[in-house]
Amino acid sequence: MTAAAGRTGRPPLTEERKAEIRLEIARVAVDLFVVQGVAATTGEQIGRAVGISARTVWRYFPSKEACVRPLFAAGIEAVADGLRAWRPGRPLEDALEGAVMDGSLVHSPDHATMGALIRLTRSEPGLRAEWLQSYDEAEPAFARALAERAGVPADDLRTTIQAAALNAALRAAAEYHVWRVADRTMDAATAEAEFRATLRSALAVVAGGLS
Repeated sequence: MTAAAGRTGRPPLTEERKAEIRLEIARVAVDLFVVQGVAATTGEQIGRAVGISARTVWRYFPSKEACVRPLFAAGIEAVADGLRAWRPGRPLEDALEGAVMDGSLVHSPDHATMGALIRLTRSEPGLRAEWLQSYDEAEPAFARALAERAGVPADDLRTTIQAAALNAALRAAAEYHVWRVADRTMDAATAEAEFRATLRSALAVVAGGLS
């Protein structure tokens, strides 16, 4: 019998399955943070709710606040894809409304979770740091997408500035909607309509510089 044939135990996880576990951890962590706050939430509680050990949670994330990163990453990817697909002559609001509203940020089980998470960033410093870090990471991703669209080098100054302006507008729109506009008693359709209006208004402000 070869060494390989004699091995027992579970097969290694695929990258797809690892991504699913990371996202499940993120959703559970936000639910716990909403109910009891970040300070009162432990890695053991997060792991137990997911069905894994606390050690496994820490294998995926360096801290409990970092558990929310997959939710932010999904938004960055959706917007970058929308920028690459943005065609000349098409309003920026139309291009990115489709990427944001019809992607993982709204029409998915994570829409309510994202709203709750962004709301928490106002009062939880650790989550606020993760939220701002996600935008720090988003900016170069947006700049690369804009540069690819324009056919210029990835470090072009114009696309770097455009990405910064777009990044600020998206963050401001999300925070404005969650902190000032969205009512927790709103039905899903009303909340979606309100976010669409907020998003389009924010994108219209920067569209002139991103033409």
